[in-house]
Amino acid sequence: MADQLIRATAANDGIRAVGVITTRLTEEARQRHRLSYVATAALGRTMSAGLLLASNMKQAEARVNVRIRGDGPLQGILVDAGVDGTVRGYVTNPAVELPPNPKGKLDVGGAVGQGFLYVVRDMGYGYPYSSTVELVSGEIGEDVTHYLMTSEQTPSALALGVFVGAEGVTASGGLLIQVLPKAAQDPALVELLESRLSQLQGFTPLLQAGKTLPDIFTDLLGDMGLKVFPQSQMVQFQCRCSLERVLGALKMLGQDELQDMIEKDDGAEATCDFCGEVYQATSLQLEQLIDELQAQAEA
Repeated sequence: MADQLIRATAANDGIRAVGVITTRLTEEARQRHRLSYVATAALGRTMSAGLLLASNMKQAEARVNVRIRGDGPLQGILVDAGVDGTVRGYVTNPAVELPPNPKGKLDVGGAVGQGFLYVVRDMGYGYPYSSTVELVSGEIGEDVTHYLMTSEQTPSALALGVFVGAEGVTASGGLLIQVLPKAAQDPALVELLESRLSQLQGFTPLLQAGKTLPDIFTDLLGDMGLKVFPQSQMVQFQCRCSLERVLGALKMLGQDELQDMIEKDDGAEATCDFCGEVYQATSLQLEQLIDELQAQAEA
């Protein structure tokens, strides 16, 4: 099943539902960063969450940054997701591995630990909106749900999952259901939705059982005036790094540092944290940067 994002509404547009499948892009991240099992689950869940958070933004350039900093061995997660369906991310300690938790599942909460969740929404215009909340469990889904309730004050339910085994990632994605303000005043509707969601036994088991996103929507909201949008959006792991950006960053080091790189290393090497791509800058390219800095100083 292709990586994709699908939107739906229910209860006379009082409920907003978004589902995303991220199996292939999570596997690409696993390979790029050489992630352990638990690191794969943590990053995959966070990338799915980032895409779901970005899905209701309007401007084509709008993006969401989700940063998690915990005291667990994973140390941190950073994800950048756009309304255009692109996402990238990394974990600070990609090799960490832990025994399964008491439920027999990957111990993402133990790997993350206690700490904070930071969300920055760049709307594509004006100043970005940022918010910080304390982590509830480190399991990502509960933490992002807590953020939505406290910072955006929107009753929300979020289910995230990643299944990774010896052959790599075979299922990954998430589901976000929100009760919009005009329906949030109906306690019976909220109670019914909470009851339905409490019966949801994870997200990846549904994918592994062959369920599509519309199938999952129908199971949860089919008798509540469900309307599934016909357009699906493709999502993918995509980084915006380039050699030009690397050279721009190197230029900021100044002439002395660049000259030192030429004399000691005959060039420079830089690795993108987000995607693991390695860039090589030759001595000639560094000399050109020095020439540009000198010309700017003389101007």
